[in-house]
Amino acid sequence: MAEREHVRVAVIGSGFGGLGAAVRLRREGVTDFVVLERADSVGGTWRDNSYPGCACDVPSHLYSFSFAPNPDWPRTFSGQEHIRAYLEHVTDVFHLRPHIRFDSEVKMMTWDDEKLRWEIETSSGSLSADVVVSATGPLSDPKVPDVPGLDSFPGKVFHSARWDHDYDLRGKRVAMVGTGASAIQIVPAIQPEVGRLTLFQRTPPWVMPRVDRAISGAERALHRTLPFTAQARRGLLWGLRELQVQAFTKHPNELGFVEQLAKRNMMRAIKDPALRAKLTPDYRIGCKRILLSSTYYPALARPNVDVVASGLSEIRGSAVVAADGSGAEVDAIIFGTGFHVTDMPIAERVVGAEGRTLAEVWKGGMESLRGASAAGFPNWMTIIGPNTGLGNSSMILMIESQLNYMADFVRQLDVLGGRAALDARPGAVAAWNLRVQERMKRTVWNTGGCTSWYLDPSGRNTTIWPGTTTEFRRATRQVDLAEYDLLRAPAEQKAEVDA
Repeated sequence: MAEREHVRVAVIGSGFGGLGAAVRLRREGVTDFVVLERADSVGGTWRDNSYPGCACDVPSHLYSFSFAPNPDWPRTFSGQEHIRAYLEHVTDVFHLRPHIRFDSEVKMMTWDDEKLRWEIETSSGSLSADVVVSATGPLSDPKVPDVPGLDSFPGKVFHSARWDHDYDLRGKRVAMVGTGASAIQIVPAIQPEVGRLTLFQRTPPWVMPRVDRAISGAERALHRTLPFTAQARRGLLWGLRELQVQAFTKHPNELGFVEQLAKRNMMRAIKDPALRAKLTPDYRIGCKRILLSSTYYPALARPNVDVVASGLSEIRGSAVVAADGSGAEVDAIIFGTGFHVTDMPIAERVVGAEGRTLAEVWKGGMESLRGASAAGFPNWMTIIGPNTGLGNSSMILMIESQLNYMADFVRQLDVLGGRAALDARPGAVAAWNLRVQERMKRTVWNTGGCTSWYLDPSGRNTTIWPGTTTEFRRATRQVDLAEYDLLRAPAEQKAEVDA
């Protein structure tokens, strides 16, 4: 990377959000941009998460870009390797590789008030950009709990998102910590080969059957020959999920029927009443993400699996000990404990117009305008920002809506001309978030009686969008300049005064 290279737009990350931004910029005629990627390949979370059994819990035809349909998905719910291959394919089809700088982790981004641009320091050099699009994603930095004694554990330790494929689990005594989306895929994948598996469950999840199957060659041929059939399939999958939203956002009590289906799913596989009691949640279904698996419960019922219905409390030598005092001697500990979602590390590396980092501004909770712009951070946008997550549908739908907003943001700057920047007005940010939080009060995520990773330390839901994807697309169709302050470079301000 050349010293002090300047680009129109710098995109951070090459997962779905970053690659989508790159495609959209090219379609808007913007070719003066770079994609800064800290790893040596594209894929984001689908590159990093390569644990056994890793797959998506959103149907394949909905978990893909509308502008890059894939008629050849092999299964209705695709595995990690297929999604990663899809992202590599998108990178090549849309000729994005010349724009990507691999092994270029962003160390710091600092706003320059005089030049109205971002000064960016990376592990491979420095550059500047008029606009920054942060697409690092909320599922990029693993969270490992600070467990007393962990540093002195003599065995193997790793997080599910940093799987050690060189470590042989066969015959080992393994502790799996966590019962989220990753854990329920890992447990049935490793259970047949480990000697003993001890699952530390702080809170049991609601689990529904995963109705997965291979997509036949005839179906794939039909989608290739008649693309509208794949579009219809995608539309049906999308529509069904849109219809579900009201139960999550306005009428959580209607989800009781779904709870009964989940309980029946458990009873089919778990015959032991004591184990069933451990695995039965005490909160409304949907409060935490509903998980999909047809193999999780059968794996827990196997004789080499123990379920500890208590969180991991400490480690004494090779013994892992739960909060209730129970535990086991193990050879390896696998953390399926999620990610830094409400405290994204990238926020510590973004320094805005007032000299404060985004992490400092967001100390009391993440807030942005329409999930994209933060006050005091001109010409900076985030993809999958605050309150853009979904509890029941495909995040690609939300990403594409944010790409629409990003495209119009860049267009507006072009129309304004000269050295210009747009900074979200604090009042506009506050008004948007007030509306979001008011709507959030009735949702299952806030009223369901659970503590989830959707909530920040103060208990505020800064993660989920409390509406349909259609509503969000409408809200992000275009930039409202009344919600932004226009900034001009000092030299241009003086020229306007002199004129």
